Amino acid sequence: MSEHDESSSFIKTPQQLVTIIVLSFVVPVVAIILLVKVVTGRPQADPGAMKPEAVAERIQPVGRVEFAAAGASSAGPRSGEAIVQQMCAACHQTGAAGAHKIGDKAAWAKLGKAGLDAMLKNAIQGKAAMPPRGGGADLSDFELARAIVFMANQSGLNLKEPAAPAK
Repeated sequence: MSEHDESSSFIKTPQQLVTIIVLSFVVPVVAIILLVKVVTGRPQADPGAMKPEAVAERIQPVGRVEFAAAGASSAGPRSGEAIVQQMCAACHQTGAAGAHKIGDKAAWAKLGKAGLDAMLKNAIQGKAAMPPRGGGADLSDFELARAIVFMANQSGLNLKEPAAPAK
């Protein structure tokens, strides 16, 4: 068994001694310099952040509210298909909130027995989760009837397109 000499050092050569001495001065000095940079350094902003386009993009409103005159409408009555795509399809394509799905012949056959006038009355007043006029407060009775006819005819009924109202 060899005895361990407690007075021996891990530094065996003069080069190791010089390396340890140099590192004992360099490492703390570098650490102090980096620490001073962190403490005294100011955060730098993106130079493009203050351009008018970037500022306008950051502060743009989340939404917009638009007001239109009551009864203001487009050049003429919209087609039933356009109204269905714009307002009705959200519920009637998927059957959301119990809405009769477009294409469900059995469900629309039950509605068809009541007739277009009864379906129009329900659409005007709203029924179950459907708001009055299907959520389209600007829809005329004629436009609403066209949308109902379009959905019903897509679902197997054979309803006649309503006559345009007299001007």
